[in-house]
Amino acid sequence: MNTDGWKVPAFELEEFKPKKSKYCVCIPVINEGDKIKRQLEKLKPFSSEIIDLIILDGGSTDDSLNREFLVSNNVRALLTKKDKGKLSAQLRMGFAYCLREQYEGIITVDGNNKDSVESIPLFIEKLEEGYDFVQGSRYVPGGQEINTPLSRKMAIKLIHAPFISFMAKFHYTDTTNGFRGHSTRLLLDSNLQPFRDIFDTYELLAYLSVKAPRLGYRTIEIPVKRVYPKGKVPTKISPWKGNILLIKILLDLYKKKYDVQPAQLNYKNAIGERQ
Repeated sequence: MNTDGWKVPAFELEEFKPKKSKYCVCIPVINEGDKIKRQLEKLKPFSSEIIDLIILDGGSTDDSLNREFLVSNNVRALLTKKDKGKLSAQLRMGFAYCLREQYEGIITVDGNNKDSVESIPLFIEKLEEGYDFVQGSRYVPGGQEINTPLSRKMAIKLIHAPFISFMAKFHYTDTTNGFRGHSTRLLLDSNLQPFRDIFDTYELLAYLSVKAPRLGYRTIEIPVKRVYPKGKVPTKISPWKGNILLIKILLDLYKKKYDVQPAQLNYKNAIGERQ
């Protein structure tokens, strides 16, 4: 694998267990407290059998990632970002690590215990069937949403999903959902190149949604459940700032700001010559 040109944030790696599975689950977190602990406990039946668990820490300071607890809940590795950037930077470091470890597929899920991690076998099933981009959706038949804030629901249904669907030429229903599956083929395509520092905040989520079907990769939505707590929704970004950033990313997508430029195609595909 040729990793020349990859822009990956500096990070500290702690490996607790050897690789044992074809597929891994990457969980980006930052100060998730008891939520990530409850989520890891729910994941234990899967992490002991069919997946490897990788934590992508953005720099937590709340002691939620106690090493003893991580080991007892079958976490294989903890990557702690020591560089700038937010979610997209965390995903870049996680994808780079997992590709170098030669996983066949990478599933991502937020670390805030809102998602139905019991759906992970369905993601693996679709990756096994040859799908390259598997998007979890609470809005397809069989999916479920509980206590979704009205403002978020309207933003997804009226703005984000229609716009991403238009750009992708693929009908999506839940485009802000980070519960996804990615094939190695997709992430290593030289026409995609996710390992660029232009992906810093939330750009990579939208970019992957658009480019996977546009590049001809098999894409599908599958049903998942997402549960918000009752009352005020805990968030690390204000709704005003979040919506402004969301719209800016969509406009930049439309202007093809994130597309690979011809000058960036001078080196070989990261997986080398296809056999």
